Amino acid sequence: MTRAANHREKQIQTVCQYIDSHLDCELNLSLLSQVAHCSKYHFQRLFSSYMGISATQYVLLARLKRASFRLAFEKHITITGIAFEAQFDSSEAFSRAFLRTFGQTPSQFRAKPEWKQWHSKYEFKAPNVGEIVVDVNVVSFAEQPIAFATHRGSPKRVFDTTAKFIEWRKSTGLSPIKTSKTFGISYGDPNQVPEEEFRFDICGSHSGEVPENHFGVKSGTIPAGRCAVVLHKGSQDMIGKTIYQLYQQWLPTSGEELREFPIFFRYLNFIHEVDECDLLTEVYLPIK
Repeated sequence: MTRAANHREKQIQTVCQYIDSHLDCELNLSLLSQVAHCSKYHFQRLFSSYMGISATQYVLLARLKRASFRLAFEKHITITGIAFEAQFDSSEAFSRAFLRTFGQTPSQFRAKPEWKQWHSKYEFKAPNVGEIVVDVNVVSFAEQPIAFATHRGSPKRVFDTTAKFIEWRKSTGLSPIKTSKTFGISYGDPNQVPEEEFRFDICGSHSGEVPENHFGVKSGTIPAGRCAVVLHKGSQDMIGKTIYQLYQQWLPTSGEELREFPIFFRYLNFIHEVDECDLLTEVYLPIK
């Protein structure tokens, strides 16, 4: 294991130990990224690339583990009391989460715990993303002025914001699709971030100010800096696998450190131009 890989493993271990010893505290992603001394933009993917689950899921499992021991070995504590200790608002919500996780209700578990099923939930394994089959290049990305529209909410509704940005481009003639670059900036993993916290910016290269408009498009900048770049070929639904290859396989052996800017994409072609299997997307991982 390289020094960088060992450092990142210790980062994740530190976070897990912090969670395990602060179960009664608020444990949000912002705090946990600080504990890891890791950029908040990369913490979620970095954690799950090592643990196989999100940090939010780990927090839930850690609280349910303590609750399980209470149920099995401290019969005098009520299920409602255990639910509140596990940071649930009601015993009903606790029961649903417990059943969903272990296949038993708290009452069933208290009466006859299925320990084999229980133990299987705590066998953490890094996700298998296969061997690296892509070429990773480190480049110096030049500062890029942009016009952008911000999507907030369900990742499944990103195309609604994309459509507004396209309409802005067409109606104003600014950042024309044919002659401008198109980017996407991902502020969190869509598979892990709660819908209400998800943010994704749709961007086009554009110099100068953006006139006030009803599309919500503003001016901004993608900052200059070093990036690891890989070309993703095919459906963007599968781009997560390419991203995790960067975090799980390339980054630990590269000796590089993550920079305080989220992962972003450059779209080289579009679904209305080519078949989905021929889509080309550059994935940029900001590094120091």
